[in-house]
Amino acid sequence: MANQYLLVDFENVQPANLGALKKGEWKVILFVGKSQTRIDLELATQLHAFGDSARYIQMAGSGKNALDFHVAFYLGQLSAKEPGAQFRILSKDTGFDPLIAHMKALGIQCERVTTISGAGIR
Repeated sequence: MANQYLLVDFENVQPANLGALKKGEWKVILFVGKSQTRIDLELATQLHAFGDSARYIQMAGSGKNALDFHVAFYLGQLSAKEPGAQFRILSKDTGFDPLIAHMKALGIQCERVTTISGAGIR
């Protein structure tokens, strides 16, 4: 089975928990803004349970769409490194939609979701 990635735009959506995500099936990357200094303990504990399959990326700087550009960079890097991987971006930011459409046109499985429970995650 191909790797499944959830890339979380934590500036835009702060999930209370990881819901139906199963360890061993998902890799989670939580993108955190420069000024975001707190993460809910329950969410942090759930992320840590994923071990090497989860990580935090905190922005060193800030600016308009800084976090979005980081998400886009990692999407490109991961999709080149892991053909066949599936990607979901957890964000309410529709600015990702043109990138997602382009990725789909290239045969890369990617979608934007606004909630973990509504993402069809199995």
